[in-house]
Amino acid sequence: MATLEQGNQQSRKNVELSIHENRLVSMEQHQDPKGEDFNYAKRGQWLRAAILGANDGLVSVASLMMGIGAVKREVMAMILAGFAGLVAGACSMAIGEFVSVYTQRDIEVAQMKRDKRNNSTVGDDEDEELPNPFQAAIASALAFAVGAVVPLLAAAFIREHKVRLGMVIAASSLTLLVFGWVGAALGRTPVVRSAVRVLVGGWMAMAVTFGLTKLIGSTGL
Repeated sequence: MATLEQGNQQSRKNVELSIHENRLVSMEQHQDPKGEDFNYAKRGQWLRAAILGANDGLVSVASLMMGIGAVKREVMAMILAGFAGLVAGACSMAIGEFVSVYTQRDIEVAQMKRDKRNNSTVGDDEDEELPNPFQAAIASALAFAVGAVVPLLAAAFIREHKVRLGMVIAASSLTLLVFGWVGAALGRTPVVRSAVRVLVGGWMAMAVTFGLTKLIGSTGL
């Protein structure tokens, strides 16, 4: 009997040790971004906001400067237009993200209150998981400004009109490729497809803005 009890105790210890090791392995795989079980979908919210803000800033300001450059040859006209676009766009992104995230926060708080009234168990750290609208607003504004600075710097020190336009296109194209590559790398999606998609979208925006502004400017409207 003593031998049997000792064998049972040893078996239980082996089982507990095995469970503990499995939990440790599972936690390491979840925490390691290179692990196969890492949930990349959790990166989606902040990654979307950062990439969207920077991409919007770059494409919006570059397209605006290309539109002004279609009818104005002066470098100051393009710089002022780009700077105005940077400030207006950053403010718009910040306000829009603030309202959006605050609405999401209100919905989650209301749901938590309903759960408490229904005697549902609520975790002690749920308040820490609520989205921060101020942080989201600042992050969106900064991301927009980072993208918008690129075409401004590309055009700031070039006097020749055609060369200036070419530099805006080249700098914007290179940065769009970088944005597409970074987004794909962080989200573990196909890099080439993502980069090309972002690049083509930026080209289309700049081409349409340049063409329509040139058309309207040539007709004298």
